[in-house]
Amino acid sequence: MINQKWLLCAFLFSLVGGLYGAPLGLPAVPIPADNPQTEAKVKLGNRLFHDLRFSATGEVACATCHATEKAMTDSPLTTSEGINKLRGTRNAPTVLNSAFNQSQFWDGRSPSLEDQALHPFVNPIEMGLENHQLIIDVIMNDRQYKRAFRQVFAIKSEEITIDQVVKAIAAFERTQVAGDSPFDQFYFAGNEDALSDSAKRGFDVFLTEGRCVSCHTIEQDHALFTDHKFHNIGVGINDIETRVPHLVGAFLRAKKKGADVDVTVLVDPDVSHLGRFAVDEELSSVGAFKTSTLRNIAATAPYMHDGSLKTLRDVVVHYNNGGITDGSKSANAFLSGGIRPLDLTEQQMDDLVAFMEALTSPGVMMTNNGGG
Repeated sequence: MINQKWLLCAFLFSLVGGLYGAPLGLPAVPIPADNPQTEAKVKLGNRLFHDLRFSATGEVACATCHATEKAMTDSPLTTSEGINKLRGTRNAPTVLNSAFNQSQFWDGRSPSLEDQALHPFVNPIEMGLENHQLIIDVIMNDRQYKRAFRQVFAIKSEEITIDQVVKAIAAFERTQVAGDSPFDQFYFAGNEDALSDSAKRGFDVFLTEGRCVSCHTIEQDHALFTDHKFHNIGVGINDIETRVPHLVGAFLRAKKKGADVDVTVLVDPDVSHLGRFAVDEELSSVGAFKTSTLRNIAATAPYMHDGSLKTLRDVVVHYNNGGITDGSKSANAFLSGGIRPLDLTEQQMDDLVAFMEALTSPGVMMTNNGGG
């Protein structure tokens, strides 16, 4: 049973958070000192985020891979499509609640939303521009844009740079927060009727035998469902394990010669599976990827960095098998220490899925996350 005193304490903290306008279950959005939020900046960022002209073909915008009606992803695509239908190696993470991330992208190679926004524009298989100046050229030929930039940043039109562009986009993204799920109503507001019996049992599994809470953390006054760390959970790495020494050496040599990590991880599946190693070059990071938030996870199938697990049930089965999806392979040598067989029953796994479905915020549509 869930500790009732803990529930009451969490509820009281949620009331304090509510005074500052954060959705139930979430903390206040962190705002960098050099990019304060304003209504006009958010409006500008929204337009930039949806502008197809910022791609080489005029057919791809940020919103192409992060669509509002798809929980700010491109579900159900396994990996994202850029210009000319070019397919990358990575599944699009949701922008919902990305304002709380301590780093961006699956491998954490960007430290902020502002920095993250720079890269897709000039990635050859995403938006495919030769340089950022092409964005400024579009803006300088658009009266509404010039007026908006002058208003928001108090600068002359000729002073507009990509720095202001990404600051506006990041400001818009920081408004894309979603809490107040049935779980939040249950856990932080004390509404016992907010969760089904199956979801309540699943929450108990989440905290105990499933050990999910070790990485998908819950704090006393909020729940982001991520530890912001990087873990090898046995996805993708099994395909390259025997070739890891060769791939690591070849990648490091290419990187030393100036290879663009942004491009390489999206065009080469083998390098993509190296995960965090491509950023920090630590052998302990081989095959490790950032812990995803579980908020609205039922709306963002398929799952993992390569979209290889189609349903939440598949994800639970993967963890239950100790990071070995097909049951025939041994665990990879780089597997994180906490990943081991869970021995959950079929009922426990069903209940765990029910719990994760209860992390869906109002207005966010769930996909089909059943078995099969």
